[in-house]
Amino acid sequence: MQASEQVHEGLLFAADGAGPLLQRDYWGLIDRCASSPTEVMEWVASHFGEFAPKELCVFERTGSPNGPLKLGDEMEVRIRGAGQCHVRVIHQDRQSFTLGTLPGHPEAGRITFGAYRNEQGDVIFHIRSRARSGSPIIYLGFYTGGEAMQTNTWTDFVNNVALTVGEGIIGFIHADTTVMEKEHEEEDDVQGPTYLARGDET
Repeated sequence: MQASEQVHEGLLFAADGAGPLLQRDYWGLIDRCASSPTEVMEWVASHFGEFAPKELCVFERTGSPNGPLKLGDEMEVRIRGAGQCHVRVIHQDRQSFTLGTLPGHPEAGRITFGAYRNEQGDVIFHIRSRARSGSPIIYLGFYTGGEAMQTNTWTDFVNNVALTVGEGIIGFIHADTTVMEKEHEEEDDVQGPTYLARGDET
């Protein structure tokens, strides 16, 4: 089996879940960012567990915990109200990496973390997930109460990254949810990132 096949083996894909396929975006412009997008993502990959609010969600590396996250690495996730689950790095490039969910996770799908510049040269840190509830039971139970907690987790993550590599967020953190249409889901590359982070000019 090739390494790329091993990375995607046993994942809990969005098609395996229940309920609508939701795309959630959390992003903000970093104020006075002293790092390039690539440098921001190197830092995030090296310190990932430090950015999530510990009272809501804890990430811990499994296997080899040293060094930045790399393709194929897995993390144990302890989510308040949902117990323990696992995710795996299924894609990585200079400006982003993507985590895929494994069986037992409350969501089925993937989430991409990336950084890039806008036309004005500001560095944007952007998280985009595409996922369904992991099962019908979760869709009816945890999923309903977990929406606000998920938003708080990832907006805090964005804010903490911005405070680490810059002076916080310019304006406010954007948080948007879109229901994916069937035709868009059929065209989606479920083994790749949820978006392409491009633009690393300084």
